[in-house]
Amino acid sequence: MRKPLETYYPETRFGGFTDIDGTIAFYQRVNALLREDFVVLDVGCGRGSCQDDPVPCRRHLRILRGKCRRVIGIDVDPVARTNPFIDEFRPIAEGPWPVGDQSIDLCVCDSVLEHIADPPAFLAQCARVIKPGGLLCLRTPNRLGYVALAASLIPAGLHAKVLRKAQPTRQQEDVFPTHYRCNTVGKLKRTLRQCGFDACVYGYDAEPMYLSFSRLAYAVGVVYAKLMPHQLKNTLFVFAARRAETEPPKPGGA
Repeated sequence: MRKPLETYYPETRFGGFTDIDGTIAFYQRVNALLREDFVVLDVGCGRGSCQDDPVPCRRHLRILRGKCRRVIGIDVDPVARTNPFIDEFRPIAEGPWPVGDQSIDLCVCDSVLEHIADPPAFLAQCARVIKPGGLLCLRTPNRLGYVALAASLIPAGLHAKVLRKAQPTRQQEDVFPTHYRCNTVGKLKRTLRQCGFDACVYGYDAEPMYLSFSRLAYAVGVVYAKLMPHQLKNTLFVFAARRAETEPPKPGGA
C-alpha cells in the first residue's frame, strides 16, 4: 500500500518532494533574493539540521554558505557552534545580539519566531542589524492553523513525544518550547511596520506531514490546505525590506 504522501502527491516519486513543499517554496525565494556580495545572518541557526534532509534538491536550497560573501549564525544554544553551513558563530546572551548595526544584507529566521517570548524586541533587533533596503526572510507557524492550535492543547511535557509520532525523523535536540505571541498575519504585519519594515506576510500550506500517522487525518489535511484562506493556513511566510528612511530601533533583548 502506498504511503499517504505518494497517494496524494505522486510527483514525490520523481525527486522526493511535492509541488507544494513549504521548505522549497520558502528557500527558493530566499535564494532568488541572495547575491554573491551579501552578508547573511542566520538567526537561530541551530546545529545545521538541513544536513539530515534526505532530498538533495531541498538540502541544497537550504545551504546558503558559498552562495554569498559570508554567513553569520547566531543562537542561544551552544551546539549551533557545530553548524557546518555558517562561516562564523556568535552566541546570543542577554541584551542586543552580537551583530553590528546595519551590517547585514539579508537575515533569515526559519522556525524561530514561535519560540520568542518578546517578538517586538526580536524584530527590532532584526531591524537594527539589517542595512537600509536590506531583507528579512522569515518562516513561522500560524497561530490560527490547526497545527499550532493542536500544539496549544498539548501539555508542554508531551510535546516531544507527540512530535516524535508526527515527525519520526525529527531529532530530540531540535524540539524547543513555543509561545506563538506574534504568529498571525495581522500581528506580524503591524509589528513589522512598527519596526521599520515594508513586509509581505502570507499563509502557506504544504503537505500535511503532521497528520501522517493516519490516512484519514492526512486526507482531511489535504482538503484543508486547498480550501482554507491564507490567514488560516498552517505556515506564515514573511519577506520584508528595511525602510531606508527610518532610524534603526534602539537595541533590545530578544
